[in-house]
Amino acid sequence: MKVVGKIESLWRYPVKSMRGEELQEAFVGFPGVYGVRVSKGLFVTGALVWWAYAVLFLVAFTIKLQAEGKKPNVIIITIDTVRADHLGCYGYGLVQTPNINALARSSARFRRAFTTVPLTLPAHASLFTGSFPMATGVHDFATNTLPSSAVTLAKVLLEDGYTTAAFLGSPVLDSRYGLNQGFAAYFDHFDFSHLDEAKADVVKRPGDRVIDEALGWLKRGLRQPFFLWIHLYDAHYPYKPPEPYASRYKTRPYDGEIAFVDAQVGRLVAFLKEKASFANSLVILASDHGESLGDHGEQKHGFFIYDSTLHVPLIVKVPGATPRVVGEDVSLVDVMPTILQALHIPIPPTVQGSSLLSRILGGPSSGSSNVYAETFLPLLHFSWSQLRALRWRGLKYIEAPRPELYDTVADPNETKNLLGARPAVAQVMRDRLSNVVHRYTSVPGADAGGKEVTDPALLDRLHALGYVTTPAGTVADATGKELPDPKDRLQVYELFWEAMADGQQGRYEESLRKLREAQKMEPDSLALLLLAALDHFQMRDFPQAIQLFSRTLELKPKFAQPHYYLGVMYAQTFNNEAAMEHFKKALELEPTNFAAAFGLGSTYLRLKRVDEAASAFQEAIKLHPEYAQAYTALGEIYLFQKRVDDAVQALERAVAIAPQMKQAHYRLGQAYEAKGLHTQAQQELDRANSLSPIAPKDVPNQ
Repeated sequence: MKVVGKIESLWRYPVKSMRGEELQEAFVGFPGVYGVRVSKGLFVTGALVWWAYAVLFLVAFTIKLQAEGKKPNVIIITIDTVRADHLGCYGYGLVQTPNINALARSSARFRRAFTTVPLTLPAHASLFTGSFPMATGVHDFATNTLPSSAVTLAKVLLEDGYTTAAFLGSPVLDSRYGLNQGFAAYFDHFDFSHLDEAKADVVKRPGDRVIDEALGWLKRGLRQPFFLWIHLYDAHYPYKPPEPYASRYKTRPYDGEIAFVDAQVGRLVAFLKEKASFANSLVILASDHGESLGDHGEQKHGFFIYDSTLHVPLIVKVPGATPRVVGEDVSLVDVMPTILQALHIPIPPTVQGSSLLSRILGGPSSGSSNVYAETFLPLLHFSWSQLRALRWRGLKYIEAPRPELYDTVADPNETKNLLGARPAVAQVMRDRLSNVVHRYTSVPGADAGGKEVTDPALLDRLHALGYVTTPAGTVADATGKELPDPKDRLQVYELFWEAMADGQQGRYEESLRKLREAQKMEPDSLALLLLAALDHFQMRDFPQAIQLFSRTLELKPKFAQPHYYLGVMYAQTFNNEAAMEHFKKALELEPTNFAAAFGLGSTYLRLKRVDEAASAFQEAIKLHPEYAQAYTALGEIYLFQKRVDDAVQALERAVAIAPQMKQAHYRLGQAYEAKGLHTQAQQELDRANSLSPIAPKDVPNQ
């Protein structure tokens, strides 16, 4: 076998010339950047020497992997919302994380790893595509999905013969967002059927259950090699660690969640060692983003891009590599090319990150990377300015209406803005950031992201986890407009966030009080109006809710969500014509909104327009094939039409999807009885009687 053919990915990155003298001139006297001045010729020569040495070093490692002859398994563990500085292996002494610490001791631990976006979906999109958000098109979670054309790590490994599976702890990574591409098994399986359920723990799957599912998959003796992704969401708000961690960390529940996550990581590693799979596995543990915990006034994450939320743990165990600590700045986009190079699989041209394999193996460094980060949450949900940042050689520049410049070596907490004191440096950083954004946006064949998810139930569940889902702005608004600086809107944002949390716990009056206070500062905020409307909707104060939803449509006429809720309220107050009008408008604006199609079908049914109702329910099923309520409603229509076989088929599908749905079992019992299957009919009726009467909204009663 020719080694040359197997290491083609080592030669992907050409040596790039740098304007060394010009940059040095700009940075003279700036601490931590340049200590000596060298000629341009020596700079380029040094780069060539490093490049040649790195290639020879990696060739030797590739030959060693080939000699072993067995493809390593690949295991990625993402621990959501975990700050690097809240783990023992990163120097934190107030939480016990023995299992992650032990993994770090057997791996390469990156001291300065950073996410691209402090939000779960776009951060994972970058991790699994090796590309920045301006290439994936995924800047947020409620505005885009990962396009089907994306080249993901799972796709590449599946094509290379790996068995692939993912086990997830949060609906924000639901398969509808596109990260399931390439995974043969994708365990999301979240129940979004009950719109009035306000408890976040219904959809925040505990880490022990995630690990249980993953271990069950591993125990089946699957064909190797395998690629396994495990996502542990416990450290995300709300912080409610189970015992004994709740008692041990009574005053620090966030740390208690991290300790619980550590125990789950330990269960997985222990199983792999027991089955002799650990040594030959390439294991990566990383967080998608951190948690601000009050730093810079932000309580959670996503609003700012300071290091409290960008600095993440990154631990990489490559079989045969000596454990070490790597001190350079790296990004989550570097993970995919690192894995592929370690497996000597060619790196796709869409990948924008750089392999870290040389540094993991103790080889020479390529020098500082351009580490990019952004948040578009303020823009997309509040029509405030987006934030972009670039980290380079110890400096960090934040592009904002009022820009910021920090020396992260001397000022790691980012408390001293040096923009006024170092204007030349700021200009160089601004230019570098502009070049990075332009270069990585202009990727041949890149998509602008897939369509947004339009399931009202899913968006409602994500509210329970602290996610903002109001589409107030667009990425196109990022240029050509003067928008408020998020720093000047922090109080409004925090009041909004607190109000959202109150509403999810049923404290609607307190939520509305905080929203009124926020509206004094931002009277025409779409996000504030929509949240107030939802509070009144949950309180069944329909007149006030209708008024507020109508006001949101004045501000944003092409906004489907208010039309959907207006349809629901008019349906529940028997104004069927108005309900029908708003459901149709919601579908016109969001053709994939299956809940609106279902509401329209229910309205048609109340108007005795049975054939149109059946067509609407069929459309809802076409849009969402796992929609148990629509199958139930369609089965009821078939029963009414004496189409017994069709009714049985639809209702059997409903109970298969939603085994706890009382009405589906009851109607299936009736269908079996009509078919003469008396024993099966009685079983279904008994099953229906044993279940709680959970009636989904707008399921017709005939």
